[in-house]
Amino acid sequence: MIKIPPYLRKGDTIGIVCPSGFMPIEKAQTCIRVLGEWGYQVKIGKTLGNQSHYFSGTDQVRLNDLQQMLDDKQVKAILCGRGGYGMSRIIDQLDFKAFKKNPKWIIGYSDITLLHGHLYTQLKTSSLHSPMAAAFNDGEYEHEYIQSLKKILKGGAYKYRAIAHPLNQLGIASGELVGGNLSLLAHMIGSRSAFDFKKKILFIEDIGEYIYNIDRMMIQLERNGVFNNLSGLIIGGFTDIKDTTIPFGATITEVIHERVKKYKYPICFDFPVSHTRENYPLKVGGKHELKVGKGGAVLDDS
Repeated sequence: MIKIPPYLRKGDTIGIVCPSGFMPIEKAQTCIRVLGEWGYQVKIGKTLGNQSHYFSGTDQVRLNDLQQMLDDKQVKAILCGRGGYGMSRIIDQLDFKAFKKNPKWIIGYSDITLLHGHLYTQLKTSSLHSPMAAAFNDGEYEHEYIQSLKKILKGGAYKYRAIAHPLNQLGIASGELVGGNLSLLAHMIGSRSAFDFKKKILFIEDIGEYIYNIDRMMIQLERNGVFNNLSGLIIGGFTDIKDTTIPFGATITEVIHERVKKYKYPICFDFPVSHTRENYPLKVGGKHELKVGKGGAVLDDS
């Protein structure tokens, strides 16, 4: 049974940390302001605005900062400032004893996929694959993707829609929702943070990869049996994709479709979860229903 952390109330505290890559504090100012306007207190971790080469601090600094937020009873949710890389360097040193007694929402995506998997597999706790601090900038907090996060934090259910795609496989699927960034899902294979995919609805997305590497990662998942017993599959955005000097010979959609077309469960392409503005917050571990029809797809957690 997956635990659902308590939803937030007015006056609750949200902590902001950067457990992976560096993020200038200026890029989080709009987020901090808007969270306050939503009625929350904000506690800023030591890693926001801190830099150690690529990272937001040394491994020890990032570990200590996230640990402090996990242990703080006053912090009811933890919003990651950004992803990047670095979570796998500290994940096994984190102590979740206090978190088990007082679970809280962990919010983020990209490199944070690893933390979502760990929370799901090791702690049986739901978390939010969601836009992070920089996504609030340039007025974007007014749009539906950030407003959906506001709704979810208060306990609201959601029903997201995706337009029809010619490669969609029709049908209805139900099950717990798992997934995230494809690179991280492949990275997690064989570790104690890897998701259990049996009878689950899996969603995937990625950014900045070469087509051949997406093909390799899809094969990695396939060879590990990830696709064999899914309830349903959601293909999100694959953005800023690169090709080699000698072209790979297939589009990213063709590469993915080639690996999954033989399976009989519902499959939705071009779902709005990605590294772009079109990135709905999703409850990892929550029970969902996926309906893929001729007119498009609907993902419902109610």
